[in-house]
Amino acid sequence: FFPRNTEAPFLLVLSYLHVHTALYASKNFRGKSKHGLYGDAVEEMDWSVGQVLDVLDKYNLSDKTLVYFTSDQGAHVEEISSSGEVHGGYNGIYKGGKSTNWEGGIRIPGLLRWPGAIQPGAYLDEPTSNMDIFPTVVKLAGAQLPSDRIIDGHDLMPLLQGKVTRSNHEFLFHYCNAYLNAVRWHPGNS
Repeated sequence: FFPRNTEAPFLLVLSYLHVHTALYASKNFRGKSKHGLYGDAVEEMDWSVGQVLDVLDKYNLSDKTLVYFTSDQGAHVEEISSSGEVHGGYNGIYKGGKSTNWEGGIRIPGLLRWPGAIQPGAYLDEPTSNMDIFPTVVKLAGAQLPSDRIIDGHDLMPLLQGKVTRSNHEFLFHYCNAYLNAVRWHPGNS
């Protein structure tokens, strides 16, 4: 894929199943971590992401490529094997996990890398959403957002590049199917 796209813009979506139950780690990674099968799967995913970043470097694409690593939910902390091993990960200080409306279920990390465009080591503590990926990519591609519908996401680049210090999201709504289960409010005067 990369050798064919060194001169043209591209969008690569690489979805990992490694830390989603049912867990899997290949034989090269199984039994390697101190944290059971979940840790093995995390180590394999980490290795794979490293391979992608190495190929971007190899083809001199790193400075032209936004890499966005994220998830769709927090760890599934309730997942425990028949032998009592925790298979669902760890959410740190956040209560709850996958399929809950607590912070551990809906607050997820977003790790972004774009040398020369995003300051290395920058940390944002502003509410954003995976819905922001779409308008960000559309803007970076030089295209226009559809005008026949409301787009809930916002272009992240001004926030990521420090041009603004505040997220455009005043409210973030969390739905499970058609049911509203949680709302995060980020008032303008806070």
